[in-house]
Amino acid sequence: MQSVTKAGDKPLVWLHGEIKTPPFSREGRIETGVLLRRLQQGENLSLPHSRPMVAIGARCHELRVVDRYDTWRIVYRTDPDAIVIVDVLSKKTRRTPREVIDRCRSRLRRYDELAG
Repeated sequence: MQSVTKAGDKPLVWLHGEIKTPPFSREGRIETGVLLRRLQQGENLSLPHSRPMVAIGARCHELRVVDRYDTWRIVYRTDPDAIVIVDVLSKKTRRTPREVIDRCRSRLRRYDELAG
């Protein structure tokens, strides 16, 4: 797990994935950074940037970043003390694959066990 924060903001806790160029374009990486920063500052994002992922769990969302060649999804959960990044993936369809949902649930379960 890696945590990144600035004074007064919720930290980002990375359970899996990273945002770097490549595979993100420079523009996609910057847009992702801006959206994550808004989350850290306590803003609740909605469509078209973010949508709830109740299939994964409470307070879970999917951040959408349309990049040059891919549409990226960053699965995250808003906890009272952090923004937990659960997965980063390229997605080509509207439907989230079952294995992604199961993998995210498993990562959050392990995180909660270690944090609790």
